[in-house]
Amino acid sequence: MFGTAIHWTTFFYLLLDTIIVAITFYYSNTKPCSTLNRFLNLGVLFILYNTSGGFLPSEHFPGPIIIQYVITYSITIALCVYMVYYLYKEYDIEVLEYNSSIKNLSILAGGGFAVLFLLPYFLTDSLNSARLIFTIPISVVAIIFLVIFYRRISNPPNPTPFILRRNKLAIVSIVSIALLPISTLVGDYQWITFTVINIGFYAITTIEVERYLYIIENRARMYEIFALQNKTNGYEEYKKIYEKLTRREIEITTFILDGLTYKNIGKKLFITERTVSKHASNIFKKTGVKSKKEFLSQFSQKKKG
Repeated sequence: MFGTAIHWTTFFYLLLDTIIVAITFYYSNTKPCSTLNRFLNLGVLFILYNTSGGFLPSEHFPGPIIIQYVITYSITIALCVYMVYYLYKEYDIEVLEYNSSIKNLSILAGGGFAVLFLLPYFLTDSLNSARLIFTIPISVVAIIFLVIFYRRISNPPNPTPFILRRNKLAIVSIVSIALLPISTLVGDYQWITFTVINIGFYAITTIEVERYLYIIENRARMYEIFALQNKTNGYEEYKKIYEKLTRREIEITTFILDGLTYKNIGKKLFITERTVSKHASNIFKKTGVKSKKEFLSQFSQKKKG
């Protein structure tokens, strides 16, 4: 397409991802309580992935061919690691232990690329051999991670429809990561590999749209709860407090006001009781109270009224 190696499906995904990022950027700069920086970063990585993978390798690119593969593989690795990081941070979904921080995952992925791809390439001078040596163990690791992730979030206790849909979409995004190295082994088919990974991005985008609708659904309720006075000034004051809450804090606030314990909130959201407590402390500070008891005493009556 356009006299390059890019397939029309890849160009379509590139265009669609660019539109999503542009809309998100506009929204994040015009709406309150729209902490979407991580999503924007993820979208930019997908644009880079579609661009580099679509147009490279190219005979018009200066330098040895291996440089082009280093660029495309580096962006792909960064994208996959950041998708896992995104799920960790945005939804507090933690499925691995043993010092499996995002830093350690990045080091592991980068080291694996150097040892399993670059080293075999320089030893054999064969891109096909290097690709095979790199993608087979990566595929095994990806499948293991997928199984662990699925077992961790597939059976939530007493889930809400919102939580169920979010977990299913999160699983879809992890499946796309796990299938990426496998689809690479099948062959250099852009319409397969780029469809697989972009489905993961659209799953996360759907999660964000659902979260936005959830916030909209609860906005009027939260404004009413936080408005301690019927006067305009009082309403506006607590509207500002609401807008300081992060999207995760809004979710947890609604659960606290519904009378759930930190332990039960943690089970619903697949996070630890300690993490819930940390979010709750931030909520209390932003709403001007010192404890959960004071928070419920001050706001639950407004909810009932």
